[in-house]
Amino acid sequence: ISTQDGVKAAYFGFLDRYRALPGDYSAAIANIPGCSACTNGNNNGQIRTIAAGDVVDEHNNVWEHLSKAGFITGSYVYSAGAATAGNTPTNPYGAFTQLIFDSVYQDVGATNRHNLKTGNNVPSDILAEVDRKIDDGLCNAGQFRFSTFGGAVNTAPGICFVIATGIWQSATPQANCGGVTLF
Repeated sequence: ISTQDGVKAAYFGFLDRYRALPGDYSAAIANIPGCSACTNGNNNGQIRTIAAGDVVDEHNNVWEHLSKAGFITGSYVYSAGAATAGNTPTNPYGAFTQLIFDSVYQDVGATNRHNLKTGNNVPSDILAEVDRKIDDGLCNAGQFRFSTFGGAVNTAPGICFVIATGIWQSATPQANCGGVTLF
């Protein structure tokens, strides 16, 4: 919860200070201290990937912008492609997190929106507890939901959550699950 809250606060703090989204910011080199070797985003208001049509993988660029601007601890350097320990932070279970504009979260007819993914390898009982504390306790409603990002799975009859009800699997916890905070 504190990690999700910290990144969310950093995201909004960056937005407030620079009037742009981290990773997407087109004047990062000029305006972020110590960022002369950073990569600028395209300032289209969406943190996206090269595959989505952007010129850089802004979802990797986010972490360099946030760390160089002093909003998060750690030192991250942008690189295109897959997440690495050098360009993206990990969750306590060793999986990469992601801040992006996409629809990889549990919802019927999910639409693209900014979200912060926990990464996979998080036990379903931990996600259930987080969801109950900060949201509605359901993996398919509210601001905190299930996400398949990073390889988290939920095949029938329901590994991370009960498909019919949206209730996280907590009586028999499953290890390879992931969550997402929607912005």
